[in-house]
Amino acid sequence: MDLYDEIVRLRGLGQKCAVATIVQVNGSIPSYESAKMPVREDGSVMGTVGGGCVEAEVWTAAREVIDTEKPKHLNFSLSQDAAYDEGLICGGQLNIFVEPVIPQPTALIFGGGHVSKGISRVATLAGFRTSIIDNREAFANKERFPEADETYAEEYEDVFPKLPVNSSTYLIIVTRGHRDDMRVLRWAVMTPAKYIAMIGSKRKTISVVKELEKDGIPREAFDKVFAPMGLEIGAETPEEIAISVVAEMIAVRRSPNADFRQLSKSVFAHDRLKALLK
Repeated sequence: MDLYDEIVRLRGLGQKCAVATIVQVNGSIPSYESAKMPVREDGSVMGTVGGGCVEAEVWTAAREVIDTEKPKHLNFSLSQDAAYDEGLICGGQLNIFVEPVIPQPTALIFGGGHVSKGISRVATLAGFRTSIIDNREAFANKERFPEADETYAEEYEDVFPKLPVNSSTYLIIVTRGHRDDMRVLRWAVMTPAKYIAMIGSKRKTISVVKELEKDGIPREAFDKVFAPMGLEIGAETPEEIAISVVAEMIAVRRSPNADFRQLSKSVFAHDRLKALLK
């Protein structure tokens, strides 16, 4: 398989990878300048950058790059002694650049109301792929959401199996009512989504969590939920709410390993909710 086709395939599946490229060479090395080695999330590789200890170190760095989503430069000096020990006839120097390849993030927006319209527009401008899900055809269609990549006018439970959810997926729950929000949240907390947010007050969040706990969903499952959703910027209009929510999504996207509590005051509100729920 061509490595570029494989990178495209992985991105299409929503999977991250890292690509190691030899960007500079001096002297003799066991490979060639521009040689590439993609490393997948599961640790498997394609191609080679020369083998031996060099490749082992590159593989370790690639796993770190996948985790942090930040690139790394690696420099190697292959002395004659080191080359001999590895069975290589070389003694040059090489610089390897390891870069993350991150899938386009996807925002799955449940509900087709005014707030959803704003979130879809702003999220698209911010580089998210968007899908709209609503059980009313009048609220989930291309005319109402021309920028959306997909719209689903079906019952939520019928759509769930059709939605690929992974670590690049953002779930935003803004349906028309309390019960529909609960239907979606029940499914959402059991997925590996990177971000889950639900509209509503603290009182509503307490009520929803208590109801879902009766269904056997553990309290810990709600720790990753941003509710009330959005950064606390005093937003009131649907457009302002959309900006606050997408800003929170960007904060999560750009801080892949940060504690969510450091990203948004709304998460501190969630901490207070947990105290109230005890």
